Amino acid sequence: MINRLCIIGLGLMGGSLAAALKQRGAVKHVVATGRRDVSLKRGLEMGIIDSWTLDLAEAVQGADIIVICTPTQVAEQTLADLKPLLTDDMVLTDVASVKGNLKAAAERVFGEAPKNFVLAHPIAGSEKHSVEASNPDLYVDHRVILTPLPNTDASAVEKVAAMWSAAGADLVHMEVEDHDRVLAATSHLPHLMAFALVDALAQDGAAEEIFKFAAGGFRDFTRIASSDPKMWHDICLANSDAVLERLNQLTDNIDRLREAIETGDGETLMKSFANAKHSRDNYFLTQYKHDA
Repeated sequence: MINRLCIIGLGLMGGSLAAALKQRGAVKHVVATGRRDVSLKRGLEMGIIDSWTLDLAEAVQGADIIVICTPTQVAEQTLADLKPLLTDDMVLTDVASVKGNLKAAAERVFGEAPKNFVLAHPIAGSEKHSVEASNPDLYVDHRVILTPLPNTDASAVEKVAAMWSAAGADLVHMEVEDHDRVLAATSHLPHLMAFALVDALAQDGAAEEIFKFAAGGFRDFTRIASSDPKMWHDICLANSDAVLERLNQLTDNIDRLREAIETGDGETLMKSFANAKHSRDNYFLTQYKHDA
C-alpha cells in the first residue's frame, strides 16, 4: 500500500498509473502537479487523483513515491526543481522512454544519481496522450523495464517494482545502455518511420486520393503517426546515437531492396520478405499468441 503517491505531469501515463492503483486499492492518496491546471482539474473530476496543486513543494511533501511523467526534454529541470525537496525516505522514479539521457541529467543535477532514484520505463501507451485517455488496464500484461544503477538502493527498487506489479505489469531488469539500444529498434525507429511515411505521402499531389483508399495495413502501421509530435521529437533527440544506428541499418536494407527492384532481382526480394516473415512469426506467434 502506497500512502501518498505524487505524479508530476498528469497525462496518459501518469493518469493510467493512478487509475490502476486506485482501482486495485494499492494507494491511499494520489496528488498530481504540473505547469498548468487543466489536466489536473480533469484528473480530479475523473476520480483518478485525490488532489492537485501547482506548487511542487506542496505536492511532494510526505510522498512515499514520486513519479516523473514530464516530457523528456524538461526532465532535467524537473530534477533540479526536486533536488531541495527530496528526503531519504522518498522514492523517485519516472516513465521516460530514454534512460541514458535521464541518468546523465541526474548526474549533472545531483553529482551522481540519487540512491532512491529508480529509472523505469513502462512499455505501454497509445497515440492519445492526454489524461482523458487514462486507462486503469493500460499496463496489464505489459512489461515495465527497470534500469537501476549500481548505487540504486535495493529497497527503492522493490517499492517501484511492487507499484508496477500492483498496476498489472510484468517486471524486467536491464542495463541503461541495453534499454536505449533495444527501444531504439522496437519503438523509436517505428515511430520515426510512421511519421516519415505519412509526411512523405501528405506532400504528394495525390495525397487525398492515397489516404482515401488506404487499407487496413496502412492504417495499422501509421496509427502511431498520430502520436504527440513534441514527445517523439524529444525522444529521437534524447536517444539520437541509438536511433541513428538503427536508422542507418534500415537505410542500408532499403537501399538493397531498391536495387533489387530496379534490377529485377526477385531472389533478393523473396529472401528478404521470407526472412522477415519467419522472424516475426517465430517470435510473436510464440510469445504473444493472444495478439500476434
